[in-house]
Amino acid sequence: MPLDPQMKAMVDQMVAAGQPPVFAEIGAEAAKAVSDQSALMMGTGPTMAREEEFTVDGADGHRMRARLYVAGERASALLVFFHGGGWVVGSIEGYDPALRRFARASGCAILSVDYRLAPEFRFPTAPQDCYAALCWAAAHRSELGLPADLPLVVGGDSAGGNLTAVVSLMARDRGEPALAAQLLIYPATDCDFETPSYREFTTNLPLTSSTMQWFWEQYEPDPARRRHPHASPLRADDHAGLPPALLILAGYDPLLSDGQAYGRTLEAAGNRVTTLIWDGLTHGFFQFAEVLEPAGQANDEIAAALTGMLGVGC
Repeated sequence: MPLDPQMKAMVDQMVAAGQPPVFAEIGAEAAKAVSDQSALMMGTGPTMAREEEFTVDGADGHRMRARLYVAGERASALLVFFHGGGWVVGSIEGYDPALRRFARASGCAILSVDYRLAPEFRFPTAPQDCYAALCWAAAHRSELGLPADLPLVVGGDSAGGNLTAVVSLMARDRGEPALAAQLLIYPATDCDFETPSYREFTTNLPLTSSTMQWFWEQYEPDPARRRHPHASPLRADDHAGLPPALLILAGYDPLLSDGQAYGRTLEAAGNRVTTLIWDGLTHGFFQFAEVLEPAGQANDEIAAALTGMLGVGC
């Protein structure tokens, strides 16, 4: 399927402006600054009924910022969300417009978590931070102004999708917290750079194969350690007994093969998996929801699919 015309126009503008730059050339510090600047162009998103900042538990006594979005008077699920950015860039602010839209469309309360980033904090800091934040959210639903028995969902996109898959494994293995679903938006699930989509999507896209490899190098320089299941969840020995998965994929994405392989693995292990693919969109479309019409439509459709999976009127 060809690239969606609106998506193509946006990509062409980015390429003409030299965006995104080659992160390997400018380095991690400059990459973070570029990402922060780009976040200002993602729109504003709808007004929430309630929006609050919290400080939540991370790993090893670290405390992290988190932002809660509640679109209506009553929510019937709490989604703990981990942003993308290759474990190196990205922020709560960069995902603010898209999560506002998703909160309104789904009706679910969303807690967006500001976990620590590489290369200052390499693997396994991010999954440990995210698991701690998930446990904090499970134990503090009342402090968030939500029912203590509200269903708990974990989700994220790209690197955040990786962290979602990892903390779902951790929650299963450690016996808590109980999860109603996992939302995996074009997740990175393995450190194999020879998949069909890594070989295909090498240039002129918001995320290219070389940029993704650079992200992995910042996150975990040791190729052997990248194969740990808390870095590459596809490599876990056992995928049985995981929460139902809503798997979202993009057709123009180096991580397409990662997502497809993880979906097959989850299904083979007996898990419930719903897979939706946007063939004409690129990696990153979820974040573009307020500035690109087809991405906004996809955001709304993902929200409806999550609502249907949960079987509640959120």
